[in-house]
Amino acid sequence: MAEEIKKARRIQTSVLNAAEKNLLVWLAERQPRWMTSNILTFIGIGGSIVIAAGYILSNWDIRWLWLASLGFVINWYGDSLDGSLARVRNTQRPIYGYYLDHTVDAINEICMFIGIGLSALLNIWIAIAGLIIYLLLTINVSMNAHLKKEFKLTYAKLGPTELRIIMVIVNTLFIFVEPLRNYSRTFCIGGWSFSAGAFDYIGAVLVLALGLVYVVTVFKDLSEYARLDPPKPF
Repeated sequence: MAEEIKKARRIQTSVLNAAEKNLLVWLAERQPRWMTSNILTFIGIGGSIVIAAGYILSNWDIRWLWLASLGFVINWYGDSLDGSLARVRNTQRPIYGYYLDHTVDAINEICMFIGIGLSALLNIWIAIAGLIIYLLLTINVSMNAHLKKEFKLTYAKLGPTELRIIMVIVNTLFIFVEPLRNYSRTFCIGGWSFSAGAFDYIGAVLVLALGLVYVVTVFKDLSEYARLDPPKPF
C-alpha cells in the first residue's frame, strides 16, 4: 500500500501553485530541527480552531474577523508545510501520513465551516451545505488517488490556498465596508421568511460553484472508469 500511495501523481494546477511550492520549500529548509511534520499538522488544526473562534466572536465585534484571517494563515502554514517538510528532509511516511493528513483535513473543514455558520454573517445551512460538498470533493480525491493513481488538489485553477486568500479578502471587506456587512434582504417563500446578508450571497455562490465542480468531476470520472472497466456481457 505504501508503494501505491507513493505512485499517486499529485496534480496541482492552481493559480498560485508554482510560487507557493517555491515558498514552501524555502520555509521547509529553514525550519528548526525540533519542528516535525506532526507538529505542523497540529498547528494546522490550531489554525482551524482560531478561524472558528474568530467568526464566532465576530458576533460581538466585527473586528474579530482579523483573528479569523490570522487563523487562515496559521492553517495554511501547518497544513501546507507538513508534507513539504517531510519531502525536503526525506522523512515521508506514506501510509501514516496519508491517513493522518486526510483525517486532520476533515477535522479542519468541520471546524471552519461550522465556525463560520455559527457567526451572524453566514446562514448555518449554507455553511453545512458547503461542508458536505467540500467533504464529498475530499472523498473523491481519496478514491481517485487509489483508482487512478491521481491526487488532484485543485479544481478550476483553485485550491485550498486560493480559497483561504478569498476568505481573507472577504473578511477584510466586511471589516472596513459597513454597508456591505449591514446589507440584508428578507425573502418569503411558502409562508416561511428568512433574511439573507451579503455574506450569505457570497457563501451561496461558492457552494453552488463547488457543487457544480463536484457534479462535473463525478460524471467525468465515471466516464473514464466506464472505459477502464466496461460492463461484462451476460
